[in-house]
Amino acid sequence: MAPERETPPRERAVSGATAASRPRARLDQPRPPRRRLLPEWDPESFGRLSERVARFLGTGRFIVWMTVVIICWVLWNVSVPGSLRFDEYPFIFLTLALSLQASYAAPLILLAQNRQDDRDRVNLEQDRKQNERSIADTEYLTREIAALRIGLGEVATRDWIRSELQDLIREMEERQDGHRRGDGVFPADRSTGRDVHDR
Repeated sequence: MAPERETPPRERAVSGATAASRPRARLDQPRPPRRRLLPEWDPESFGRLSERVARFLGTGRFIVWMTVVIICWVLWNVSVPGSLRFDEYPFIFLTLALSLQASYAAPLILLAQNRQDDRDRVNLEQDRKQNERSIADTEYLTREIAALRIGLGEVATRDWIRSELQDLIREMEERQDGHRRGDGVFPADRSTGRDVHDR
């Protein structure tokens, strides 16, 4: 029988070291955040900021302030001496500033409108589900009311019981009158020839 080949201690140490040093994924702890090259931002906070900006751009206050700034800009660059002017007559810098403002305002307004459309879509979906529940509840109540009406048609009402009691009282009075006259209550009480033969 051939002797078993023994594993050298160096190989045992290397294989044991790699198995022990390999990090195992722990399921009870969250993963550490990964570093990213691009900056991160919260889309919700950015969306809220865009809605605030779009809301401010749609107010009369913004139009008044923008008009005041443009008038002051033009008056300054027309009336002050040439050394203090920073934007000469064609007002290229003013045009550039207004174009830059418009180029940022349009996407912000569109983003705010998209968020509003999403909210409206969610509200419409909730309203649709609420309407479906209301219709289902109404149909259920209609069926229950119809079942109650059918059930009440078979229940003895007070007027019906009163009329039945009056009929019973009338019948009992007729029987008492028949006893006083000597008549039997039922026709079988009257003696007939056929009854005698039957006995």
